[in-house]
Amino acid sequence: MPLPQLNVYRHDRRKRALITLAGEIDLDTAPLVRESLDKCLRDGIRTIDIDLTAVTFCDCSGLNAFLYASQQTMEAGGALQLHYPPPLVARLVDLTGTGFLFLAPAAPALPRQPAPVTPALSGGVL
Repeated sequence: MPLPQLNVYRHDRRKRALITLAGEIDLDTAPLVRESLDKCLRDGIRTIDIDLTAVTFCDCSGLNAFLYASQQTMEAGGALQLHYPPPLVARLVDLTGTGFLFLAPAAPALPRQPAPVTPALSGGVL
């Protein structure tokens, strides 16, 4: 039996946990995701942030694990948010209309500096 193609890292700070997932989330590895998130709740964690930067694949099994964990966390009086979803995950969440449940709000755009205005020379082209 091959090893799971997913690594799960957890860093706690009081009642908040950062879960970093790296690799593929599919039918074989989704139970690992679900168990990791369930353990947070059993340990008294009520705010769970999931960093998806290093996720290379996620199918509906992974989405289901996130939906289940989000529901369980809300029922426990907490919050679960997904951060930095790769395009594949963002598309899956968008297609299913589930982003409002757990996607972290996008960072506000930085104000842009207006381009400096350079006066054109009379009769010239810049």
